[in-house]
Amino acid sequence: MFTGSEPVKDSDAEDSDLATCSANEDADAAPEDTFEDVGTDIGLSTAIESSLPVIAVGEQAIEEYEAIRASQASQEPESDTTTEPGPSARLDSRRWVAGKSSIYVDAFNFALDTVLEDESHLFDAKEVAVFEQWRSLSYETQYLYVRLFLRKTAAWHRVERLGYHNDISDMESAITALLDLRPLPSTKPDSSQGDVEGGQTWLLGDSFRFADDSASCVETVDEAASLLSLDELKSLAKEVKVQGKNKTDLHKSFCRVVAQQSSLMALGLRRSSSKESAGSESHGSQHRCQKAHFLSKILAITGPLIRLSEPVFKLFERVHLVFYRSTEWTEKSLTTIILAKMARRNYASYIVCRSANIFPSRSRLLEFELSMRKEFEVDQALEGNDGDERFRKVLDIFESIAPRWRQLLGEEKQREETVYEFGEGGYLRRFNAAHAYTRIAHKAAHSLGRLHRYKEEHALLSELLEQRLFHPARRGFWYQRKALLEERYMWEADPDPVSTDPEVQKRHWQRIALLTCETALEDRDCHLIYHYDLQKRLTKLERRLRVPRRLQHDFGHVKLREPEEHTVQGIQLIRDEPDRKGKNGRAVSTKTWWLDELGDPGEDGQPLHVSVEEMCLSHYRSQGWKGYHSEGGILRTLFAYLFFDVLFVYVPNVFQTAYQTCPLDLFTDAFYPARASQINHRLVEIANGEAERILRAVHEREHEGRTCVVGLNWDFDVEDLAELVSCFDGNALGAVCKVIAQDYRTRGSGVPDLILWRRTNPGASPTAGSNSRGEVMFAEVKSANDRLSDTQRLWINVLSGAGVRVALCNAVAREVRRLS
Repeated sequence: MFTGSEPVKDSDAEDSDLATCSANEDADAAPEDTFEDVGTDIGLSTAIESSLPVIAVGEQAIEEYEAIRASQASQEPESDTTTEPGPSARLDSRRWVAGKSSIYVDAFNFALDTVLEDESHLFDAKEVAVFEQWRSLSYETQYLYVRLFLRKTAAWHRVERLGYHNDISDMESAITALLDLRPLPSTKPDSSQGDVEGGQTWLLGDSFRFADDSASCVETVDEAASLLSLDELKSLAKEVKVQGKNKTDLHKSFCRVVAQQSSLMALGLRRSSSKESAGSESHGSQHRCQKAHFLSKILAITGPLIRLSEPVFKLFERVHLVFYRSTEWTEKSLTTIILAKMARRNYASYIVCRSANIFPSRSRLLEFELSMRKEFEVDQALEGNDGDERFRKVLDIFESIAPRWRQLLGEEKQREETVYEFGEGGYLRRFNAAHAYTRIAHKAAHSLGRLHRYKEEHALLSELLEQRLFHPARRGFWYQRKALLEERYMWEADPDPVSTDPEVQKRHWQRIALLTCETALEDRDCHLIYHYDLQKRLTKLERRLRVPRRLQHDFGHVKLREPEEHTVQGIQLIRDEPDRKGKNGRAVSTKTWWLDELGDPGEDGQPLHVSVEEMCLSHYRSQGWKGYHSEGGILRTLFAYLFFDVLFVYVPNVFQTAYQTCPLDLFTDAFYPARASQINHRLVEIANGEAERILRAVHEREHEGRTCVVGLNWDFDVEDLAELVSCFDGNALGAVCKVIAQDYRTRGSGVPDLILWRRTNPGASPTAGSNSRGEVMFAEVKSANDRLSDTQRLWINVLSGAGVRVALCNAVAREVRRLS
């Protein structure tokens, strides 16, 4: 795992919740946090993981499943065959037997078998030989390896503390098998892979071990001392008379004193007569003896230790990278597919396409690995605290990959024009090394700005904008920053000024900045969230350059609409908890509760204590509205109903398993372009009033099996949903669905709290946000001191622009009651 690196599937959506940079216009450089990736609700899961249904993957769930399968297997009659079922067969039959099979081993082998079946060309003869040796290991040996594989990768493990005795009857034999030295075939080096393989330190040699032991690998006192617990280290430190405030200080002091004593002995300065001080050979021997003394003493305390051998571990890591299509995977990743298969759930019918062209060659796979390591180095450098030196490190890394990055950009452009069909390029590009290299270039531009090297930053931003294939969601920020540099800094950094007069030079670059803003607003990949800032800068530049009014841009028609305001009064309940403190001694923020005076009473006949959203919902219900407090949940449910067929239409590479709730590219920029024809056709159907028919057809077909579909909550009453879409104006509902289809990942956040609808007089003329059958309204609930976020304002604008009523519902406490 490239821990800490960016997940492959997440990187194109990082700027979705990014605030506009209008507040930072006057900064000398872009604020550092504007370059950081914004997390999403998907988290750091693999692409496959995020496409699977929500299932329990904890230790308890795994133990329950294995116990059930073992119980079922023990009740079955013994088979006449002596052949042990393979991992795939055990998965299909759902049989686990304690001490003979395990979900961990079967999942590990399932991934290996799947990769070798479809993509064996990615591994050389030595690596294939390792896999063959792996298959020859006993179940217990494989089980031990897999469990260690899921723990800290570079850590030593004390043999006496390994555990797993319920699954491993002979721990000593299992460890011995992992430590055995095994030969590998000799192969000729491939010169075409020298550059990418040269960047890794875990190449396989003429032989290998699955694991290393402490007796042959722990050679320094520093490394050995790090294996001790605090109490063990304190006890040993008394011998050399050192102390420390914590384990880190104690470890440093102990190693320093041991090194000093060894050095003094090597120089002959010890408690013996000068006659006993021999030559340098004797001194060196004494030095080694002193180190060996402490080393053996530490290893005697720890007992035998074992760790996984790095070359083999990295090889299996590569297998999982190919299988999961991601650099981020965990124990959850290893078992998610298996548990999804065991969960006895129904999945949509689609064509599974376990493609072999994600990585077309071994060299491309190795280069992708190298790019992820470089990306990880950049992230580590920026997290450092060494001032401007961290930005120089980033630039050094970028300079080392810049030529190859530019070459890959050219190759990918040609491939997009001549090779890719059916939109497959958008998904495959995420596994191209240029994807990571482009992000490094993005970070390098940030570093140049922090170092005030504006000319170079401007050139790199221009280069990033010239390509359109990688990280298109970042284009808005690149335009923003480029226009800022042109307006404020490039007149002075220009190596070839058009005039010696500073004012003339400034006006020249301001005109260039104006053109940059115009180009950005015309760019289809410039995210809507950046438009407001770009429009502000453009109008400001036009006034400054005295552009005639008839030629100036007028953005009044796209001004962010303000919602209508409602006020709901109620009784607020506050629980006194004076002793509760949060960070820095501040009071803990707690959710407010309100008295639901208009809702159904509780069992005691008294009004219920509810959230502020539920209190406001009761207010609207009293006025004849129906509704839910669902935020984005009900919109995603409607989208899943209305676009069910579109979600599962055949597109190459996006359905890698039979247990997915959505295509793998749903959370990327590639989803909409790859299905533009089908999506637009469905939008026309919705605009023509077909939404209710589509919804009922999907419900009738899929509800009985409760098919697992992303975003679809079967708990919503179908009659409510049908009534809701019938009240929706077709064009308005289509506009909302289009926004979700274009950016599914990020548009789930910021949706107003309440969705409301009500029937109207069929004979009445429709008003804004309504049709002849009813009207729909969204309401964002705010209590005291709450403010709208940027994503909430964006959704309000989208809904208002589509003709849907949007209300800002202010909850006001007419009375406050304190509860003990």
